[in-house]
Amino acid sequence: MSSNASNKKREPLFHVAKRETMPPLKATLVRAGSVVAALIVCAFVTMALTGENPIKVYATMLDGAFGTSRRIWNLLQSLSMLLCVSLAVTPAFKMRFWNIGAEGQVLIGGLASAACMILFGNRLPNALLIITMIVASILAGAIWAVIPAVFKATLNTNETLFTLMMNYVGIQLVAYFARVWENPKGSGTIGIINATTEAGWFPEIGNQKYLLNVIIVLALTVFMYVYLKYSKHGYEIAVVGESQNTARYIGLNVKKVIIRTMLLSGAICGIAGLLLVGGTSHTITTETAGGRGFTAIMVSWLAKFNPVVMILTALLLSFLEAGAQQIATDFGLNKSFSDILTGIILFFIIGCEFFVNYEIKFNKSSKEVK
Repeated sequence: MSSNASNKKREPLFHVAKRETMPPLKATLVRAGSVVAALIVCAFVTMALTGENPIKVYATMLDGAFGTSRRIWNLLQSLSMLLCVSLAVTPAFKMRFWNIGAEGQVLIGGLASAACMILFGNRLPNALLIITMIVASILAGAIWAVIPAVFKATLNTNETLFTLMMNYVGIQLVAYFARVWENPKGSGTIGIINATTEAGWFPEIGNQKYLLNVIIVLALTVFMYVYLKYSKHGYEIAVVGESQNTARYIGLNVKKVIIRTMLLSGAICGIAGLLLVGGTSHTITTETAGGRGFTAIMVSWLAKFNPVVMILTALLLSFLEAGAQQIATDFGLNKSFSDILTGIILFFIIGCEFFVNYEIKFNKSSKEVK
């Protein structure tokens, strides 16, 4: 009898099953609910750790992002740069090529722009100089991205490790040229490039420094949406992402698709570097990419690789960043506290995707079964 008992096991109370589909309205409500839950948890954390009124903290976050026209434009700039890098990694991710090297690709694109500004700033007319910067940045980003793509396509190397390690190579290249071109000597930094002549600086539109950046990224968003959804190349990316064997069976050249897609991904990262150097800071440092290459992964994933939805996810993350900085300033708190709030909100937003894609099913009985 004890032998029979040992061969029996108790049926679990519940199990996790993948959902077939969740209605869009219900999925939206789940995501909205996760944000509300995150704000409630953040309120308790705020009161427990600081004693501050959480409503006042949230009002400060809104003020930090939208309080003045300058803050709004800074938010739009942050949004556009994050969105640009997110657009870059999306075709690779949709193809299931895990491009973790966007940070380095952006830096190399920015380094190419800075090199053109330094070497040709006093030799070329400004319009021709900017065209040279555009070409150089796109080529630099594309070449940096296609190196791991070629190895993946021909030798089946691990693209995650390859692209990740190339980030560090890119960072060290920027650090090296910061020493070569340092200004003033001994500073270890390049400083503002062509500060007196503004050679290679992007022109302002309507007296707004960042408007051109926003327009360019908006155009890239429309292009990427059409490219992925309606073009033949977009279809091939989706097929390769679903199954490389299926892609080969229907006659697709998988190696060609991988290399072509990574050329595009790197080229857009190069554009991001161009916009950061030529249209934003007018210099290059190892911090120019600002971690956007990694944050963009979250933006792309949360948006399900949809460029239009990425606008909203990038806006949310940019708002959290701006709001967190304002909290640290107004309340004299350690910046780590604002990062804690941001982390809690992101945890809930990402975690809710589990409930969108999976469901918990409770078993009707807990009888012992063989």
